[in-house]
Amino acid sequence: MTDLKALLILEDGSFWKGRGFGFPRKVFGEVVFNTGMVGYPEAFTDPSYLNQILVMTYPLIGNYGVPELTYDEYGLPIGFESEKIQISGLVVQEACEIPSHPSSKYSIHEWLFRQGIPAIQDVDTREITKRLRNKGVMMGALVVSEDEINEDEIYAELKKAEKYDAKFIAPPKIEPKFYGEKGPLVAFIDCGAKASIIRNVLNRGFRIIRLPYDTDFDELLSYNPKGVIVSNGPGNPKKFTKTIELIKNIIDSRIPTLGICLGNQLIALSYGANTFKMKYGHRGQNKPCVNLQENRVYITSQNHGYAVDPDSLKDKTLKIWWINADDSTIEGLIDLERNVISVQFHPEANPGPYDTLFVFEIFKKIVEKVDYHA
Repeated sequence: MTDLKALLILEDGSFWKGRGFGFPRKVFGEVVFNTGMVGYPEAFTDPSYLNQILVMTYPLIGNYGVPELTYDEYGLPIGFESEKIQISGLVVQEACEIPSHPSSKYSIHEWLFRQGIPAIQDVDTREITKRLRNKGVMMGALVVSEDEINEDEIYAELKKAEKYDAKFIAPPKIEPKFYGEKGPLVAFIDCGAKASIIRNVLNRGFRIIRLPYDTDFDELLSYNPKGVIVSNGPGNPKKFTKTIELIKNIIDSRIPTLGICLGNQLIALSYGANTFKMKYGHRGQNKPCVNLQENRVYITSQNHGYAVDPDSLKDKTLKIWWINADDSTIEGLIDLERNVISVQFHPEANPGPYDTLFVFEIFKKIVEKVDYHA
């Protein structure tokens, strides 16, 4: 693959030296881990990973390669969640050099190199993951270079780097765009959306107007949407101040609303509830969640580092709908009086199990029941 040198160093001073691949450069970001065994093309292109260095716990990554970027009938990327890699850097135990799959076009090294993303291998990802679980996610630096790397110099730079929590990690700004030709129109608030969420909504007979996260409420109303979806996205939800204000107006207007991942947190904040930073978050494809209405467990795909504070909901009409079976954190909220549902997990599940696709069907029934006109 390459003879590049590589260093990963965390803000607690721990560091690992390994073999570099991808693009030789230096990056800083929050270091997080994902427990998924498959689905790395989808994970790496998920905009929720902006400004994060991703550790994959599964020991071999890249064995089925990377396909060419192609698009479906809606103009959405196939096999990817956006048109480019969103992670800042990658940490794996072993990167496969010779992938095997009929649709593979590039090795993982070639893909990362083409998109300017540094990566490190031949490091103990189990040890790194255990440290992040015990101490919590941390800021880190990843350096890939042809030359020797001085960990003391890099650590000094890392200590000066801006914290992930402290800044607004703005998702890619988009222009309003229509998808689909017939069916009820849904306003899709893009806070850093996965393409498969849009695809799943379209496949259920909706049209979509895709709008940026800071859209004005009057502009949203001008499209006369029958429902609103608030997408996933990166960073601290409290930094999305314009989006929170937009959602307040939407909910007050009783427009049927579905929030997914970050959208779940933003809906809670719009009700005056609170969110908090989790110790190491939920990132993977095997997260068990309990639907409290059914008292039934579903396996879900997740990618988030923040959660809704249950104590802050005590005097709210917004109620807990789902909880996590492992740590009892909130995984979904509901307020049928205001036509609002939200989930912290990813019902579109790319990658992951499709157990909770019915969340889109519930939203569709709410839209069909509520005859909203601006």
